[in-house]
Amino acid sequence: MAQGTVQVTHTGTSRWRRRTGEYASLAAALEAAADGDVLTVAPGTYRENLVVQRAVTLRGPEGSPGSVRIAPLDGVPLTVRASAVVQDLHVEGQDAAAPALLVEEGTPELTDIRIVTRSAAGIEVRGGARPTVRRCTVDNPAGIGIAVLDDGGGVFEECEVVAAGQAGVAVRGGAHPRLERCRVHHASGVGLSVTGENSALEAVGCEVYEVRGSGVQITGKATAHLTDCDVHRTTGDGVTLDTDAVLTLADCTIHDIPENAVDLRSRAVLTLTRTTVRRFGRNGLSVWDPGTRVDANQCEIFDSTGDYPAVWVSDGATVVLDSCRVHDVPDALFVLDRGSRADVVDSDLSQVRNTAVSVSDGATAQLDDCRIRDAATGAWFRDHGSGGTLNNCTVDGTQTGVIVTKGADPTIERCTVDSPAEAGFYVSAGGRGSFLNCRVTGSGGYGFHVIDGSRTTLRKCRTERCARGGYEFADAGPDTGSGVGPVVEDCTSDESAGLRPSADPEPVVQTASQSPGLLGAIPGQRITEPEQPAAPAEPEQPARTSQAVMGELDALVGLDSVKREVRALTDMIEVGRRRREAGLKAASVKRHLVFTGSPGTGKTTVARLYGEILASLGVLEKGHLVEVSRVDLVGEHIGSTAIRTQEAFDKARGGVLFIDEAYALSPEDSGRDFGKEAIDTLVKLMEDHRDAVVVIVAGYTAEMERFLSVNPGVASRFSRTITFGDYTPDELLRIVEQQADEHEYRLASGAPEALLKYFTAIPKGPAFGNGRTARQTFEAMVERHASRVAQFAEPSTDDLTLLYAEDLPELG
Repeated sequence: MAQGTVQVTHTGTSRWRRRTGEYASLAAALEAAADGDVLTVAPGTYRENLVVQRAVTLRGPEGSPGSVRIAPLDGVPLTVRASAVVQDLHVEGQDAAAPALLVEEGTPELTDIRIVTRSAAGIEVRGGARPTVRRCTVDNPAGIGIAVLDDGGGVFEECEVVAAGQAGVAVRGGAHPRLERCRVHHASGVGLSVTGENSALEAVGCEVYEVRGSGVQITGKATAHLTDCDVHRTTGDGVTLDTDAVLTLADCTIHDIPENAVDLRSRAVLTLTRTTVRRFGRNGLSVWDPGTRVDANQCEIFDSTGDYPAVWVSDGATVVLDSCRVHDVPDALFVLDRGSRADVVDSDLSQVRNTAVSVSDGATAQLDDCRIRDAATGAWFRDHGSGGTLNNCTVDGTQTGVIVTKGADPTIERCTVDSPAEAGFYVSAGGRGSFLNCRVTGSGGYGFHVIDGSRTTLRKCRTERCARGGYEFADAGPDTGSGVGPVVEDCTSDESAGLRPSADPEPVVQTASQSPGLLGAIPGQRITEPEQPAAPAEPEQPARTSQAVMGELDALVGLDSVKREVRALTDMIEVGRRRREAGLKAASVKRHLVFTGSPGTGKTTVARLYGEILASLGVLEKGHLVEVSRVDLVGEHIGSTAIRTQEAFDKARGGVLFIDEAYALSPEDSGRDFGKEAIDTLVKLMEDHRDAVVVIVAGYTAEMERFLSVNPGVASRFSRTITFGDYTPDELLRIVEQQADEHEYRLASGAPEALLKYFTAIPKGPAFGNGRTARQTFEAMVERHASRVAQFAEPSTDDLTLLYAEDLPELG
């Protein structure tokens, strides 16, 4: 054992001879020292269990950090029970039942201590101790990094937990430490854990990352206040609150979390101010249970990496968003269940792939002075008992502004919907709602579209520049005392025809491959409004023959291998039908298919044509397409998933059920996930009704291979996999040429060659849209062409129709 001597220096004037000098052991030096003495420890390894019971200074030699090792074979290496100063030591512990450094009393100062141990805790503070711990590091892969227990406290400044086998920092038993500029990482449990009544943690400027679990966990009536902290790269939730926990986050950042960024349950209360939540795999805020509440002010939630709503409020919880931004997410705000409530004030919801605000199962949402932009659906009040108020809000750049269905009854006041692709306000399936002083401008469909005799109230509303009409009331006109249909008072439109009842049928299932439509997230269907007939309805056209449908399939650009697969399959079905008619045995052909490939390769279009072919052969009754994804099949509660899946399957009876991104039903981290219930329900339905519905599952190639490999019950029910390859530059050029011909444009000399170079150079990463990219390129060329030709005083026909290479957009 290498061990030096301990120099004790007496700082007073009395009895100096007895204490000043060198001692052979730390225990002897500590025994001799009195309050105020300085113990300078020579370099070496000391196999002693030290107990500091006087207000001395215990330090290693200057200029040699880490040269003094306190490393007994068992027990607690260093115990402090006084207001001592301890610095520049290296502490090693081996006792799994004891801490490496134990502070039990006083207000000691611990500085530049490195703890490398396999102990129950690296540093443990208990009782009435209030240490100040500066620049200390803990490496404890066997236990807790720092434990503050039983009314302990203190301040930890610039400390670091570099490894912990359990929690990085654990606070319990009424303890209340403060962390300043600390780092906690590579913990195998929670990063920061606070539990128990009267337990509290304050953290300023701290970072928690690389944690195998939740970054921060507050439970059991504990409280915490985090300021300017960064939580990221966990395997569990970023922040978890449970059972009357209270947490305040100010100027914090939570990011790169595979689960929920923040999850609250059981009457927990969270206050967020100027906090950023980004890159999360499930919900940004997940809020559950009566009494649970979130108050967020000036916060930003964005850049979801999963397929879940950014803010989830259910089971009677409450969320308040004030001056917040939620953007670049699949869905922005979902409020579910009676008693659940969301209050959103002066906030922006934008770049939402599906629905910005969804209210269902009796929940309530109140939005005041909010802005919703670039979403498939602005707000959707889904069912009976669901409601709330939209007041002085603007909805811009959506497919549909506001949807009200199935008995929901919101109040919409002084709201404006600008440039919806389909409808400003859509009410169906017995939805109600009151619309007061609302306005729709520039709709690609109707301004207000009310069907199914819904008892909606419209007062002092206005529509302008709506392509298909300002107001349409299918099944019933404005109420004139019959008690059926909408009540309309003092509403105006820039249409000369004014208000008129509609003779249109109900919306039809639209099977074309396009962006999410009017009810894009309703389980089991994609619905858009039918084209307005220019003349009285003609008799229904007879179904096309299989040869005619195959002709349309053959006319699609590329997809040669796909066409061969579909033709071979339909030939087998046709010959089998003829053999049965001739009294011969026919091979059983499984009609369910797997489509693999990148987005934009025509999978939905081919599925629609496949259904039509099967209908023409008498295999399916209707041949219509019902397109769904995970959000349409997977419910929020136990049992609701089976109901949703059954509903989708029933809608597809006689046709094709097309499940896009089917692998999302079986995520790799499938804990607490209801996707398996959807799969199990689907498998049973396919077996029980094998002749009623054809099921096609689709998605990226690698993900679908994984999906089928982990679900043998699903894989056994599909006859073959058809792979949709990416389009070549030549094929993308042909799509642009088709688009130009359809819209009466022409490609000028040099434009085809420029397009080929463009499609060759364009990045082919995950965001590449194949056929969609080609169509978007054509649309961008048309826009640039319009900007150029608009400057001409008297453009010629060639000016108006020719697209030049200079009209191509810049490569991003």
